[in-house]
Amino acid sequence: MTFVSLLYGVFLIAVLAIYWLVQAQWLRLWILLLASVIFYASLQIYYIPLLFALTFFNYRLGLILGKRSLLRLNSKDWQLSNQEWQKVQENWNKKRLRFLWLGIFLNVVLLFGFKYIPFFLNSIATLFNLPTIKEQATWVSLQLIAPLGISFFCFECIAYLVDVYRGAPATGSFLKFSAYKLFFPKLISGPITRYHHLAAQLNTLRFPSTNQVVEGLWLIACGAVKKALIADRIGILVGISFDNLERAGSGDLWLATFAYGLQLYLDFSGYVDIALGTALLMGLNLPPNFDFPYFTTSIAEFWRRWHITLGDWLRNYLYFPLGGSRQGLRRTCFNLLIVMLIAGIWHGAAWGFVAWGAYHGMALVVHRLTETLSDNIAILKKWWQTIPGIVVAWAITQLMVFTSWIFFRLPNLQDASWVFTHLWGHKADVQFAQKVYLEAIGLQREEIALLLWAIVGIMALIFALHRGLKLQLNWPLKIMLVPLSLYAVWMLAPKQGLPYIYFDF
Repeated sequence: MTFVSLLYGVFLIAVLAIYWLVQAQWLRLWILLLASVIFYASLQIYYIPLLFALTFFNYRLGLILGKRSLLRLNSKDWQLSNQEWQKVQENWNKKRLRFLWLGIFLNVVLLFGFKYIPFFLNSIATLFNLPTIKEQATWVSLQLIAPLGISFFCFECIAYLVDVYRGAPATGSFLKFSAYKLFFPKLISGPITRYHHLAAQLNTLRFPSTNQVVEGLWLIACGAVKKALIADRIGILVGISFDNLERAGSGDLWLATFAYGLQLYLDFSGYVDIALGTALLMGLNLPPNFDFPYFTTSIAEFWRRWHITLGDWLRNYLYFPLGGSRQGLRRTCFNLLIVMLIAGIWHGAAWGFVAWGAYHGMALVVHRLTETLSDNIAILKKWWQTIPGIVVAWAITQLMVFTSWIFFRLPNLQDASWVFTHLWGHKADVQFAQKVYLEAIGLQREEIALLLWAIVGIMALIFALHRGLKLQLNWPLKIMLVPLSLYAVWMLAPKQGLPYIYFDF
């Protein structure tokens, strides 16, 4: 069952009908949990016991971390002196810290075990020329399939444990915690949602207003159009181009890179739109995950508006604990590099993702150094605020971002390096344009480029209306466009839809 399918539509209508017919809060939680299990079972039923075991472990560990003190457990505690009380409390705080590290360690180990063992073994085998280890890595990769959404799942668990350790209340309801952890709209590809963000809403569930219902349906329709009607069409071009690298010319590689950047954004933001719309119909607000990231003028701003919940997680649970920007410029740059390397590794088990993380880390370091230099040179700071400066900043930022996606599409460093070294001055095979553009897509390369730029133009127009003029469609117009959009998806989307890209991460 995928988001853009008739089966999901029927499933969602049935779940919503039962969900809002019952009045008891605990029954709604059970319906949420059961619906989530059914949704996940339609994709990977054999991993449901593992998800419940991991959920229970983090729930129990949260209860331990949530205990501020053990002194109330002993009836003789009143006889303790102030110094003894402080000593007991200090010992308990040290134990809580050890429990926290235990939880983080086990979540990371689980994530590593499913996603990175073949990569680790392959790296060792290549480094020390051990063919036996390489064979074992191949066998493990064939036998071990990572659970869908395991990266998002483990990051949410770590966030919950850290939040409770820092003072947030631990939940005493395993039902509520399970409903949160397995909530099907966000389960596979996010957005990464903190427990306390959703738990507060679960306590005060109300049937959504007319505007909220329309907005939920509108988000689902927009997500379906982004994913099935646009991203999957672009994906056909991207797949053919990158599968025939050695026949492509420099212009073809640039076009494929540009197309993949659009496909990735539309695919992932389309998924998130459907997740947000689904949650809204259930009276719940998931955190936003995108805010026009391709119209940013710095890599730091890009990361505040691309995969927002991942950026928030990285800042709160990695960057700030490492010291953030409080310990000098050199340490700040080091922290940025470490955080982005971890972000790269989180996305996938290949050296290309490590290179992607290093690329973004270096870009953030350059931005921080440029920002520091500009703060000390008034003319330079003023220039970046002029129209030419803004245009140059936008062009540099997006050039960096789009070229970094090469590592995403081709995580094998050999393939990615081939693309980078052939972006200039390389001629295409004489039959490439005929086979890829005309026969497979039915358009000339120039026509495809114009269509892609038209998509960017539409995105720019929406950005200008939303952010510049603060204009949005009213709900009567949205409700009229929803069935038209879904009908267009039904009639015009590719019959064999592509899987969501972020399912692999």
